[in-house]
Amino acid sequence: MENISFLSIPFIGCVLLILLHTYFGVHVLERGIIFVDLTLAQFISVGAAAAIYLGKESYQTIYAVVFAVAGAFLFSLSKKIAKLVYIEAFIGVLYIFSFAASILFLDRTPHGLEELKNILNGNILWITGKDLFTMFTLYIVIGAFQFVYREKFLALSKGEQSSGLWEFLFFLSFALMLVNSIRIAGILQVFAFLIIPALIGKLTAQVPGKIILRGWIAGLIASIAGMLISYKFDISTSSLIVAFLSITFFVMLGAEMRKKRRI
Repeated sequence: MENISFLSIPFIGCVLLILLHTYFGVHVLERGIIFVDLTLAQFISVGAAAAIYLGKESYQTIYAVVFAVAGAFLFSLSKKIAKLVYIEAFIGVLYIFSFAASILFLDRTPHGLEELKNILNGNILWITGKDLFTMFTLYIVIGAFQFVYREKFLALSKGEQSSGLWEFLFFLSFALMLVNSIRIAGILQVFAFLIIPALIGKLTAQVPGKIILRGWIAGLIASIAGMLISYKFDISTSSLIVAFLSITFFVMLGAEMRKKRRI
C-alpha cells in the first residue's frame, strides 16, 4: 500500500503528460517533422542551462519560457524554411547547436554533468503535489485552447491552410507545454511520449480520435510498468518507460507487418 501511495502522484503526472503529448504527437506526425519536438525541447533547455551558468537557478523557468517563445517563432517559419533547405536538415542543425550550447553552459558550472543528466532524464518519481497542480493547470489551459481551435490546427498540420499567426500560436502552446514537461520528466521521456504513443495509435487507426485513444492506452501501460519496476529495482524511471514504449511499438509493428503479409 505504501508503494501505491508513493507512486500515485508520479502516475497522475504521467497520465497528464500522455494525454496532451500524444495529441501533439499526432500533429507532429501529420506535419512530417518528427524531430521537431526533440529539437524544440533541447532548444528550450539552453535557456535552463544559461540560467544555471549565470547563477540564476531560481529563474530557470523564466529563461526557458524566453527560449520557448523564440523556438515557437522559429518553427512557425518552418514551411517557409522548407522552401530553401530540407526542413529536417534545419531541425538537425538547430538540435546540434542547442545540445552544444547546453554543454558549453553547463561545462562551466560546478555540477554541470548532473544538471545535464537531469535535463535529459528528469525524475518523475519525485514530482510533488505542487508540481502536479501547476502541470494540471497549464495543461488544462493549453488543452482547452487546442480543443477550441482543433479544426484550424489540424488544417494547418495537413497543409490545407496557411497562417503565420496561427502557426506561431500552435508552436507557442506546444513549446510552453514542453517547458513544464522537460522540468518534470526530462527530454528523453518527453520525446518518447510525443512520438511513440502516436505512432502506436497510427499503426492500427487512421482517425485522429482513435489514434490518440490507442496511444493513451499504450502510454499508460508503459508508464505503470516502468514506474513499478523502477521503484522496486532503483532503475532510471524515464529510461524504463521509454524502453517499454519502444518495445511495445516494435512488437505492434511486427504484428502489423505479419498481418499484411497474410493478406
